[in-house]
Amino acid sequence: MVGEHLLDELGRFEGDAEILQAWRDGMAPEPALLVSEWADRHRLLGSRGSAEPGPWRTARTPYLREIMDALSPAHPARRVVFMKGAQVGGTECGNNWIGYAIHHAPGPMLAVQPTTELAKRFSDQRIDPLVEETPAIRERVAPARSRDSGNRQLSKEFPGGQLVMTGANSAVGLRSMSARFLFLDEIDAYPGDVEGEGDPIALAEARARTFGWRRKMLLVSTPTIAGLSRIEREYLASDQRRYFVPCPHCGHRQHLRFERLVWDEGQPETARYLCEDCDGAIGEQHKAAMLAAGEWRATATASDPHAVGFHISALYSPPGWMPWSEIARLWLAAQGDDRAIKTFRNTVLGETWQEAGEAPDWQRLYDRRENWTAGTVPMGGLLLTAGVDVQRDRLEASLWAWGQDRQSWLVEHRVLAGNPFEAAVWEELRLLLGETWRHASGHRLPVAMAAIDSGDGMTTAEVYAFVRRAGAGRAIAVKGQDGLRAAVGQPAATEVRQNGRKLGGLKVWPVGSSFLKAETYGWLKLDRPTEESGDPFPPGYVHLPVYAAGEEFCRQITAEQLVARAGRNGFRRLEWVKTRERNEALDCRVYARAAAAVLGMDGWGDGRWARMADALSLPAAELPTSGNVARPPPAQAAPDTHRPRGWLAPRSGWLR
Repeated sequence: MVGEHLLDELGRFEGDAEILQAWRDGMAPEPALLVSEWADRHRLLGSRGSAEPGPWRTARTPYLREIMDALSPAHPARRVVFMKGAQVGGTECGNNWIGYAIHHAPGPMLAVQPTTELAKRFSDQRIDPLVEETPAIRERVAPARSRDSGNRQLSKEFPGGQLVMTGANSAVGLRSMSARFLFLDEIDAYPGDVEGEGDPIALAEARARTFGWRRKMLLVSTPTIAGLSRIEREYLASDQRRYFVPCPHCGHRQHLRFERLVWDEGQPETARYLCEDCDGAIGEQHKAAMLAAGEWRATATASDPHAVGFHISALYSPPGWMPWSEIARLWLAAQGDDRAIKTFRNTVLGETWQEAGEAPDWQRLYDRRENWTAGTVPMGGLLLTAGVDVQRDRLEASLWAWGQDRQSWLVEHRVLAGNPFEAAVWEELRLLLGETWRHASGHRLPVAMAAIDSGDGMTTAEVYAFVRRAGAGRAIAVKGQDGLRAAVGQPAATEVRQNGRKLGGLKVWPVGSSFLKAETYGWLKLDRPTEESGDPFPPGYVHLPVYAAGEEFCRQITAEQLVARAGRNGFRRLEWVKTRERNEALDCRVYARAAAAVLGMDGWGDGRWARMADALSLPAAELPTSGNVARPPPAQAAPDTHRPRGWLAPRSGWLR
C-alpha cells in the first residue's frame, strides 16, 4: 500500500500506525449506505423510548424513507426541511440520522433544541436510549462512567467526530464548534434573537460553512403563525414536496387534506376519507397499503437548488398511532375555542395559523363598556397587575384585574406627567403602585406585580434603577421581543448603572409583544352575552368600565394592525404597525398581561382560583364562570380615597 511503502522509506516512528489510519479514513470515499438502509439494518428501539420496541422498520412509516435518504452523504441536498404534524415519527427520523453519523459517516454534529433545558431532556430521553439500545452505536460511544469518557450529558464523543447538543437560547452553545451536520429541531420555538447576537438558525448555520458542499442541515418543526413561522419560511423556499398516495378504489394519487375527511354528525368514530377523484370512501383499514404505495412529489421550484422540503400531517399517521377518528374527535373538541383550533392546525395538520390582523372596532368597544363603581375591582377580579409605559415626558400606567378563564377588568389608567430622567415622576409611580384598590367583596387588593417597559434605550437606566429599588418580586423590567411566541421568555441578567455608578444586577424579562397583541385583539373581539340569554362571559373577555375607558382609551388599545411586509431576505413577515400615533393603552395592557404571566397565572387551575376566592370570602358560585360577574358591587364596597399604603403587598400574601 502507498502509505505503508512511504513509511518504510521515511522510517517508522511511534504512533505511525494511528496517523496512517487517520489518513486512510480521510481519503476514503463517502459511504454508499443510505440512512434508511442503516436504520433498517442497525437501529433497535427499546421500551424506554418507544411504544413499539424492536428493530426499526422504515416500512412502518414509508414516507420517512426519502427524507432520511436525503440526509445521506451521497445525496446532493444540503438543506432538508420537514414541516409536520404530530405522530408521524419526525424526531426518530433525526435520531436515525444521528445514529448513522456516529456509526457510518463520523464528523462533528450539532443538535439544537429550543432551550438548553430541552437539549438536556433530549439527551436523556432520546440520545441515551439511542446509544444504549443500538449495539452498533454503543460500541463507539464510551459509557458515561468517568470525566474523561467523552460521554457527557450534552456531548458525545465517538471515533472521528462528536455530537454536541445545545439550546437555541444559548449563543455560546451555538458558536462553540464547527459542525458538518446540523439537526435543528422544533425551530418555530426558537427565540427571535439570541442574547443580542442574532437569529439562532443563522448562528448555527455559520458553524457549517467551512464544510462547503459536504455539509448537511435538517430543519424540523410543527409550524405556528403564518408569516412568522420559521419552518413555513424554509418550506416555501424549497421544492415543497407532498406525499401522494393512491385511492384503493380508483388508483388516483392525491395528497391527503383535512377537508376531505368526513364523519357522521356527532360520530367521529365514523371518520373516513373521500377520494378527490371518485369520491369513494376510504377507511382506516386502507391506510397501510396506501402509505406503502405513496410517493413524494415536488409541487414547486426551489429558490435554493440544494434545498428539499417535505410536508406531512397526522392524516398520514400509521395504523395504531393516530387514527382518523381521533383527529375528528380533536377537531370537534376544539370548536368554539380559537386557541384549541390553532393548536389543532399547528400540531395535527402541520399547518400555520393565520392570525386575524385587523384591529377591533374602537366604537364597538366604546359601546359595550360596563358600569361599576370607579376605581374598584369587580367581583371576578382576583389578581391585580400593572403595566407601565415610559415616554419622554410622562409615564402611563394601566391597572388590570385578572380572574378565572383569563378574564380581565380595567381598573384604572393614569398618566403621570414628568421627566423620566428626574426622580419626581418615579416617586409618583412608587406611590401609585403602593396604593390598594377596593374589591367588591370589601377587601382591598394591592398590585401583585408591575411590569415596566425598558425597551427605550434612552430611559433604560432609569427603569432599571427604579426596579432595583422596588425589590425582587414587586416590579420587573420588561423588553418587547416580537419573535417570542409566548407571553414571556426566560429572563436575562444585566448590570445596572446610573450616572456611571454600578448599582448591581437585575433580570430583564423578554415579552412576546406580537403574541400578546394578537391575544388581546382576539379577546377584544369576543361578543358580550345578552342579558336575555343569561350566558356567562366567554373565557378571555376584556371588561372595560365607563369611567376609565373613554373614547381616547378605546382608540389607543386598538391603535395597531398586523400587516404582511417583505423582509430583507425576501420572505414575507408579519409586523404590528400603528394606525394612529398614540397607542399607550395597548402597550400598558401588554405589560400588565406579561406581569400576570410572570406570576404564573397561565398555569393556575380552578383550584388555585377557588382558593384565592376563598381568601376574599367569596363563595365558589361567585367565580367568573358562573355568569355575568361585572354587576355593580354592593354598597359597602364603595371605594374610599386612595392613599399610599407602603410599597406593594407583603411577600407572604397578596391581600391587605
